[in-house]
Amino acid sequence: MAKELKLMKGNEAIAHAMIASGTDGYFGYPITPQSEVMETLMAEKPWETTGMVVLQAESELASINMVYGGAATGKKVATSSSSPGISLMQEGLTYLAGAEIPCVIMNAMRGGPGLGTIQPAQSDYFQSVKGGGHGDYQLYTIAPSSVQEMYDFVFDAWDIAFKYRNPVLILTDGAIGQCMEKCYVREFVPRWTEEERRKNAPWGTWGKPAGRGHNIITSLELDSARQEVFNEKLQRKYREMEEKEVRFEALNCEDADYIFVAYGTSARIAMKSMELARAKGLKVGLLRLITLFPFPKKEIARLAAKVKGMLCVEMSAGQMIEDVKLAAECKIPIEHYGRFGGIIPTPEEVLEAMENKIIK
Repeated sequence: MAKELKLMKGNEAIAHAMIASGTDGYFGYPITPQSEVMETLMAEKPWETTGMVVLQAESELASINMVYGGAATGKKVATSSSSPGISLMQEGLTYLAGAEIPCVIMNAMRGGPGLGTIQPAQSDYFQSVKGGGHGDYQLYTIAPSSVQEMYDFVFDAWDIAFKYRNPVLILTDGAIGQCMEKCYVREFVPRWTEEERRKNAPWGTWGKPAGRGHNIITSLELDSARQEVFNEKLQRKYREMEEKEVRFEALNCEDADYIFVAYGTSARIAMKSMELARAKGLKVGLLRLITLFPFPKKEIARLAAKVKGMLCVEMSAGQMIEDVKLAAECKIPIEHYGRFGGIIPTPEEVLEAMENKIIK
């Protein structure tokens, strides 16, 4: 497949990837720092080339329910927002998970709580990875750390969404969304002719039989015994994801005495901190988490058995560190370093925190 090298923002990359991946519909609402997604889609006019519907809804509540309706027909439907907007979408996300409807959502995190700041942060980990809505559900959550990954992960997200019939969340932040880098983009190639698309559309197998060839798409079940059986089915699906779909990048971890654990923008910073540490003769590695659910529990446990300590680097009060400690089974010192309010820590700050909190 032909690729073209372009210079673009992370948010623009998301939009171009949606077009190239054959997304059928995007329903969104502008909110800083991810408004360029919709702006780029409107400028590119994909309805003229791929038939993609692009619509600005009246609110985040409306957009997530439009996603529900469109995706329930078997179409590839997506949305994007930022922290307060994702909060408003939580009920719709649980409905999508409960009805097992594939879709893709992008969250460009900003500082909070409340309206907070429009600057980047990583304080939506609890909301996004733990499930901010009600019920026992999970979103497959993938965290890019570059503009190229913002682009590539849209294709990956569609594959996972339809493979597991589950919503997929691309969890990024304002820094990567606004960051401008080189990005290889693909040409849109229709997967099917329209006749093949109608024949292969998966909606015919979804939902509950309602007679006369129709299905009911719903997350409602009034019979508690049946609801328990369904929830057990969901848990089996999530366990399968944990066995088959975990992604991470381990850099200089095999000879490391100490390890940074980070994702997204924090991982970019920690990578430079690792280089500074190595230059000082300190054996420091980096475990960059790519999937946040499923979480790389086994890899963290493996590394915890051979290193002296870990520092979790997050632009938050320390939300991910809970999962790292559980995975490591408290065998080694694990500490957190982060900044708040949209302030991005420097590599020097992160290395100093490693030296003061872990290495001592």
